[in-house]
Amino acid sequence: MKHRVTLIPGDGIGPEVTKPTLQIIKAAGVNIDWEPHLAGAEALKKHGTTIPKPLMDSFEKNRVALKGPVTTPVGEGFSSVNVALRQSFNLYANLRPIKNLPGVKARYQGIDLIVVRENTEGLYSGIEHEVVPGVVESLKIMTEKACTKISKFAFEYARRNGRKKVAAVHKANIMKLSDGLFLDCARKVSTAYKNIGFSDVIVDNACLQLVIDPWKFDVLLMENLYGDIVSDLAAGLVGGLGVVPGANLGDRHALFE
Repeated sequence: MKHRVTLIPGDGIGPEVTKPTLQIIKAAGVNIDWEPHLAGAEALKKHGTTIPKPLMDSFEKNRVALKGPVTTPVGEGFSSVNVALRQSFNLYANLRPIKNLPGVKARYQGIDLIVVRENTEGLYSGIEHEVVPGVVESLKIMTEKACTKISKFAFEYARRNGRKKVAAVHKANIMKLSDGLFLDCARKVSTAYKNIGFSDVIVDNACLQLVIDPWKFDVLLMENLYGDIVSDLAAGLVGGLGVVPGANLGDRHALFE
């Protein structure tokens, strides 16, 4: 059976990384008909937009996409393509397995973690504006619906894959309303999964514990910004970003990186 998949090679190192990825998939014997589309800086040069409509239409139709790295300018320029795709297709769950690969040197061995990250809201959404010159306001929007949905995703993943415990990572000691809502939703969801352990840990302590004793964690559940930072930190435990996969998952679409 042939699968039709949207391909976003990316820019910068994107095409260089994507090429061997396609070769590996071909060698695995998967029959895929790729639909390549530009995104990011290269798309902006050619089409005047970072996410051309043909790309959006292709992803809407195929429902599965593979994406290489896409440059996001620092402190200026266009908005993140990654954020736009996640929000446009409600790819609410970011899933990153953190596991040692044979033959890859790493500071730690025997690591087997799962990072589950809410992917559509929170401070990482980039909702910000300049109030007056020299004063910028960034908004952290959290909803009970999204917090509950990602919590259920984490616990369902743990149940289906034989995972023993879920730790909610937060900063509810300071952001008592926004992170407090996230933590409260995770706690409520946990009561429906009696066979899976639940704990919570403040994000700075979680980073400390990951460096000292990463084996104490199993599934890490966190909101958007913390998930972006902690998933990269965790990747460093097993050799770097190049050896850990990433999936952006929604109810109808999936974007793999």
